[in-house]
Amino acid sequence: MATRFRVVLITAPRAKADKLAKGLVSARLAACVNVVPGVVSHYRWKGKLHKDAEALLIAKTMVSELPALKRWVEENHPYDVPEVLILPVEDGAASYLGWLAESLR
Repeated sequence: MATRFRVVLITAPRAKADKLAKGLVSARLAACVNVVPGVVSHYRWKGKLHKDAEALLIAKTMVSELPALKRWVEENHPYDVPEVLILPVEDGAASYLGWLAESLR
């Protein structure tokens, strides 16, 4: 049973992660954002391999907020190409999903 809720994964420099998380919640684009420090990302950028220390933001939101959330991240994230991956929420505790929906109103 798919729901109207989504989990959004966003990587960011550790120094900027808390500001991004607070901004998403303050703007009511996410009900909650977990900041997971200590992520190490390996990737190719402009033809070169890179390894960077980052934080992973795990944002909980609703489908209706996704366009504004993506736009907000693109405007406020320090990267030229910020990671924004959207995962469906198949099910969850009714009380938590109710709180999530209420927090985004």
